[in-house]
Amino acid sequence: MIFETHAHYDDEAFNQDREILLNSLSQAGIDFVVNVASSIETTRNTLELIEQYPFIYGAVGVHPSDTAELNEDNFAWLRQVTKLNKVVALGEIGLDYYWDTPEREIQKVWFDRQMELGKEAKLPTIIHSRDAAQDTLEMIKAANLKEVGGVIHCFSYGKEMAKEYLDLGFYIGIGGVVTFKNAKKLKEVVEYTPLDYILLETDSPYLTPEPNRGKRNSSLNLIYVAKEIAKLKGIEYDEVIATTERNAKKMYRL
Repeated sequence: MIFETHAHYDDEAFNQDREILLNSLSQAGIDFVVNVASSIETTRNTLELIEQYPFIYGAVGVHPSDTAELNEDNFAWLRQVTKLNKVVALGEIGLDYYWDTPEREIQKVWFDRQMELGKEAKLPTIIHSRDAAQDTLEMIKAANLKEVGGVIHCFSYGKEMAKEYLDLGFYIGIGGVVTFKNAKKLKEVVEYTPLDYILLETDSPYLTPEPNRGKRNSSLNLIYVAKEIAKLKGIEYDEVIATTERNAKKMYRL
């Protein structure tokens, strides 16, 4: 069965057909979905989805680009919801230097606070890192996340950085970008990374793989990601599906 480790089905892009789409996933062999929050609002939305759909689990947390909204009150609420039964991860959290706001120091403060919350709640972390390779790595090392582990979501760095995270016991999240013709660096990372440390993800509705690039993404496109991984590694598609499902269940403790 296919395990979708990272989607945003609360996004407004799914407002017209969310229920129809989600109810169709099992027919396509997708039996597990983790809906990942990126703000306080999307954390609330995620909690509604995991209550409504038995096969959807949730990650709660605030994306670096939204960390300016965090304060002691809503952080205390975030701490409470980490205890809910179907909440399986803390995320997505991290650093994003592609945008100028909020300032990097604010991102760092709340990245650190949320990593500490992940350890406190004994939840794996879903890490967002964009144009912030060294700072992300140093902060993860300083936080000593090895005990709870996690995944570097939509991995966008090279083999050398992949090795650093693999040495820390982290998984590498691979999505639609790996199917792009110009994704040479990511293809090399997939070739290098042991299959036991790869997770399938879409980041739906974003980052749609070929041949549907440019359209809204959904978990139905995971087959193209898995096929590309199989091709790069010279293995069978079914092995990719089975192993990445096992990896996801191990990380999310399901």
